[in-house]
Amino acid sequence: MTKRKRPSLQFGEILGASAELLKEGGTQSLPIKRLRPGAGQPRREFDPQKLNELARSIQERGVLQPLLVRASGEDYEIVAGERRWRAAQIAGLTEVPVVIRILSDGEARQLALIENLQREDLNLLDEVDAKLALVGETLQLPVEQAKARLMQLLRLSPGDEHELLDRAFGSLGENWTSFARGKLRVLSWPAPLLEAVRTGLPFSLGAVIAGAPTEHQATLLKLARKGASRNDLQAELKRLVSQGRTQPTTSSQVARLLGNQKWIKQLPDKDQQAIESWLGKMPNALKEALKR
Repeated sequence: MTKRKRPSLQFGEILGASAELLKEGGTQSLPIKRLRPGAGQPRREFDPQKLNELARSIQERGVLQPLLVRASGEDYEIVAGERRWRAAQIAGLTEVPVVIRILSDGEARQLALIENLQREDLNLLDEVDAKLALVGETLQLPVEQAKARLMQLLRLSPGDEHELLDRAFGSLGENWTSFARGKLRVLSWPAPLLEAVRTGLPFSLGAVIAGAPTEHQATLLKLARKGASRNDLQAELKRLVSQGRTQPTTSSQVARLLGNQKWIKQLPDKDQQAIESWLGKMPNALKEALKR
């Protein structure tokens, strides 16, 4: 008799499925060396301090929650629990408890994304990337197309895709439209700011810095790294902008005077000649710009 293929889980069944799959029982132990990280893991960074804290806890009490894994060749891929696996290695364990389940690639990716997104210690950039990947999985799109489609859906009347996204983001306690209009814009921030976000800078502070004139962003970022609050950054930005307005640069003052024909004409001839002679020595960049 031909074995019937197990149907793929619908997205609504995927939500919260990690915990349900673990509740089904069948826990066993597997050697740590037979496990490998899953392809759907949204985390790029694992805080060494927090990993060490978890490792100490594991040394004292063991791995309290088994890892969810699926077969991959002769070894096993971690679907949920990579952080526990890493900490267990630091703790010196050779085996960890696991629950083995049969999952498709899509189910494994969705479970890994949701399991990690429901945790509070995921940094903002990894969170945004993971949610975009979740959008891609939900709408069956390549992740590189997910952002554009998300922005299109904001302008379209509600339909099937809107409902799918409502269900997906509902499991995270978030509205997908708020994500698209808010946190998604982090991907367009400058590289130094993105690096700060990756290492823990809060979105609320990053948003103030990203919205500031480019010349003030480095100053504000330094203050943020030193512990400045959102109000502190806004106050400093206001001061910097005001200072720039009240203290014009020398070049801007010179340009203003040279553009004032009335002022030039009232100068003595020798002074006007001196200005013309000085202008003849201007940098080549200025000479080229004047020819355009």
